[in-house]
Amino acid sequence: MVKVGLTGGIGSGKSEVSRLLAAHGAIVVDADRLAREVVEPGTPGLARVVEEFGPGVLRPDGSLDREKLAGIVFADPERRRALNEIVHPLVRRRAEELTAQAGEDAVVVHDVPLLVENRMAPLYDLVVVVDAPVEIQLERLVRRRGMTEEAARARIAAQASREERLAVADVVIDNSGSLADLKRQVDQLWAELVRRART
Repeated sequence: MVKVGLTGGIGSGKSEVSRLLAAHGAIVVDADRLAREVVEPGTPGLARVVEEFGPGVLRPDGSLDREKLAGIVFADPERRRALNEIVHPLVRRRAEELTAQAGEDAVVVHDVPLLVENRMAPLYDLVVVVDAPVEIQLERLVRRRGMTEEAARARIAAQASREERLAVADVVIDNSGSLADLKRQVDQLWAELVRRART
């Protein structure tokens, strides 16, 4: 088995790389999806979030109001730390369960936005960083996600710097070009991952 840590800043195109790797046959363990799963209604995770942040972070149907919670935690590093202390151990446990279910020659890609921030690089056989200049990240967030430039800059600033991510990378996928260029790089990466999984 080859365990890959895949990361990149918001708007870098990490999700597209994850999708391309899944199309090749990788088992993708998506930390963002797991982070949503562990705070679904009725879970101990959601109960702990409400205990920490109050019932105001719930929607009328009892589900988590992610936008409201994001507004709280992105404005205050201490509140963000409190949320991470609840969610991250639950996500880690679920990711370990999913990895354990994979075959021994599988390529398991852990899609982890906060890999660098949480010092998780040593957990993987290979760390892949999807990289794009900040100007491109901003343009994508404003154009594709409808964020204001101020909100986009705040999200980028809340994450590890580009330099910090590149410092832990074993492989860098440059996503400042075309989709065809991105696919070519992912194809090359996949060939290397398959080779490693078979040796």
